[in-house]
Amino acid sequence: MVKEIIINSSTNQTRVAITEDGNLVDFFVDYPENRRMVGDIYLGKVARVLPGIRAAFIDIGMKHDAFLHFSDIGERTKQFQDMLGDEDSDLDEEDDQESPGEQTSKSPSGSKSAADIPILHKGQDILIQITKEPVNNKGVRVTSSVSLPGRFCVLLPFDNKIGVSKKISDFRERKRLRHIARQIIPQNCGLIIRTVAKNQSEDSLKEDLKSLMEVWKRIEESVKTEEPPSLIYQDLSTTNSVIRDLLTPDISKVFIDSKKLYKQIKNYVEVIHPELADRIELFKSSNSIFDSFKIEEQIKTLMGRKVTLPSGGYIIIEHTEAMVVIDVNSGRYAKSKDQEVNSLKTDLEAAREIARQMRLRDIGGIIVVDFIDLEEEKNRKKIYDELKKEFRRDRAKVTVLPMSDFGLIQITRQRIRQNIMQAMKDVCPYCMGTGLLTKHSHVVYDLEDGLRKFKRVSKERSVIIRCNPTVAAKLNDGFFKPILKLQLKHMLKLRLEEDNFVPVGQFRFYSAATQKEITLEQQ
Repeated sequence: MVKEIIINSSTNQTRVAITEDGNLVDFFVDYPENRRMVGDIYLGKVARVLPGIRAAFIDIGMKHDAFLHFSDIGERTKQFQDMLGDEDSDLDEEDDQESPGEQTSKSPSGSKSAADIPILHKGQDILIQITKEPVNNKGVRVTSSVSLPGRFCVLLPFDNKIGVSKKISDFRERKRLRHIARQIIPQNCGLIIRTVAKNQSEDSLKEDLKSLMEVWKRIEESVKTEEPPSLIYQDLSTTNSVIRDLLTPDISKVFIDSKKLYKQIKNYVEVIHPELADRIELFKSSNSIFDSFKIEEQIKTLMGRKVTLPSGGYIIIEHTEAMVVIDVNSGRYAKSKDQEVNSLKTDLEAAREIARQMRLRDIGGIIVVDFIDLEEEKNRKKIYDELKKEFRRDRAKVTVLPMSDFGLIQITRQRIRQNIMQAMKDVCPYCMGTGLLTKHSHVVYDLEDGLRKFKRVSKERSVIIRCNPTVAAKLNDGFFKPILKLQLKHMLKLRLEEDNFVPVGQFRFYSAATQKEITLEQQ
């Protein structure tokens, strides 16, 4: 299998594609208005503590306060607070009642006890790290357990834990890496060995850890001088983080179409992974790099609801407020006379494509898939097993439940940032995200209803109606225009004015004499 990373850099955004044998398997977009925030460390101030929802809200200077769930308040929080220089002050009764500790008693499953979680109170300074980017109207999600990821290691300040990635399955290699970690671990710190550290030398891990310790020292110094809310540490951009985390020995080439970015990445790789530096290549061609590698046409499928399958079937992907719903359809596929065989074939293709699309589109949260009905239990299990096998390649945490009697499979996938649709698209100003426009007859009805209300609140006989250009076109359509019919029926002089800022389906009434807006009250 040939794995490649293709990077396209333009004036205001950088796009990164990862392909396997020419097929797009991962896609990232890095641009100013949607800067990657996961991993950033902030010095914030506790804005609210809400025991009822087991969470606190932290002011970090963004539009929405950061969300800190009690389960994300780590046992190391006290050490971080000591680093800030905060002294344990006597809390009044109101603050004491807001303590998260009182809401988190020890459960049989081994969750944190009240004694494990430090008390938070309003106005308290706190060091937090972003774990999930904002989605829709929700703020970022944060943790008080700060960690610093490097190429081979993850540094855990004020922790004594040593861990090795579960994806390293070789027992001897795990034992070797754990031994190295014990030898190099700094005092009062923990260390997690990442998957890419497999077969790496002790010197490589030491060098990586050394750079992480230098970063941590700079953070410690900044915390003592900065005032909340303030950004203390900014993690790598999307492009650089992809190179750090995904440039492994199985990547055959990295193609970049920007000289400036090529030099930056080449220098970065020569430091962190010198043996892979020769795989970084500058793409020299007058053609677009994404067109040359046939990636542009694959990206277009990410924007549509419908995705076709090799046998002729297709899947429909619908985003709702609470979840994503995927429907599997057979289309015209009927190779066999046996319906069960046809359905199984389409469902297996759909399972593979759904796993791929969820990675590509970065779909997170709850996903419900409606597969074509299968009668035999063994065939249902095949679909479930196929999904689990495909999701093993996904870097995000995925949970899949067996198929129900209704042919539904429920999936949860870790959501870290906005999905690709939310990142690249804005809500349509005409339909406001519904995908539907009001029919002609209802537009006329809504305007007529507004005119009746207008006649009840005003004695004027000349009125200006401002509406969206799309609506104005409907009202002026035809030989005998609907707006003329309304004039004659209600004995009013109506003048339409197009206004792009008026939402579709709404009308604003203005006095022709005074040019002032007339509020229509319910009578």
